[in-house]
Amino acid sequence: MVEKSEDPMQGASNLYALDASDPNARLIDRKGHSDADIEQIGDLMAALAQLRDAEQRLTEASQRYMKLGSTDMKALHFLIVSQNTGTIATPGAIAVHLDISTASTTKLLDRLEAAGHIIRSPHPHDRRALAISITHETYEAAVETVGRQQAKRFHAAARLTHDERDVVIRFLQDMTNEITVHEGQWDPPEP
Repeated sequence: MVEKSEDPMQGASNLYALDASDPNARLIDRKGHSDADIEQIGDLMAALAQLRDAEQRLTEASQRYMKLGSTDMKALHFLIVSQNTGTIATPGAIAVHLDISTASTTKLLDRLEAAGHIIRSPHPHDRRALAISITHETYEAAVETVGRQQAKRFHAAARLTHDERDVVIRFLQDMTNEITVHEGQWDPPEP
């Protein structure tokens, strides 16, 4: 019989301990790895989970502050970057960036325009297209809240040496490659 812990965080701290999540080595072969290495890898996975949790809380707080959904926030971020780089944002470019249909893009732009976040205007070089820009007020609100908070990640990266950043970059890219799910990979079998 397994006893319940009085400490609610005890279970959370075990989430990334290999012996707790894969006690029979069904998923991960531990041969060639010391107990200290396995424990440190568990600590690394827990640190990544803490980062994901902090980013999720930041995303949720910024969505509440801006009174917008996730796709709306991604669209505004795209518009901020477009403005900062002198790129003319079009509905088509937004649709491609967000990977949504043109109909969904139209609804998104209607919603953002009605809330006073964007301006639609004629494209300066293409009579068939529209140029989409973020309003000054929304730009300033996003930069001074969400943007300023997100920018703090720079400081953590800047505290690393050049070589340490290279290691972290390789690790994150390798981790991304390891966990990328390809289209159709988990589709249920056809009857």
